[in-house]
Amino acid sequence: MFVGHRVVIGNNVKIQNNVSVYDNVTLEDDVFCGPSMVFTNVYNPRSAVTRKDEYRDTLVRRGATLGANCTVICGITIGERAFVTAGAVVNRGVRPFALMAGVPARQIGWMSRFGEQIALPQEGHGTWTCPSTGDQYTLTGTELLVQPGG
Repeated sequence: MFVGHRVVIGNNVKIQNNVSVYDNVTLEDDVFCGPSMVFTNVYNPRSAVTRKDEYRDTLVRRGATLGANCTVICGITIGERAFVTAGAVVNRGVRPFALMAGVPARQIGWMSRFGEQIALPQEGHGTWTCPSTGDQYTLTGTELLVQPGG
């Protein structure tokens, strides 16, 4: 594992084997970085060109999961509790609770705070209750809101 100098790592972050967290990466609390996942910090690297003054900030919000062997291209924000599947390449911002997969990564659904796939479309209107926590998720357009269960 390598951790750069200009890195912020929150509480209860899990960084698995063979992960490098380069300068300008911020991991909020409860983030999971799966084995061999990759962060970048320069958008267009060249060995013969020094670009340390061009590092782009990457922010991974609270509770997000970054699956094994996924790649996060610099300069984006991954939303709270988002879930990036193994092997995905994330090259644009990710909404909170979004389930992302593929190369390049595309949203294929939603994930709950508990880590279960939410039975709602990617956009539209509806509600879903997590059977494990009782949390209620409400989809309005492309925004998913959660009301903690009791």
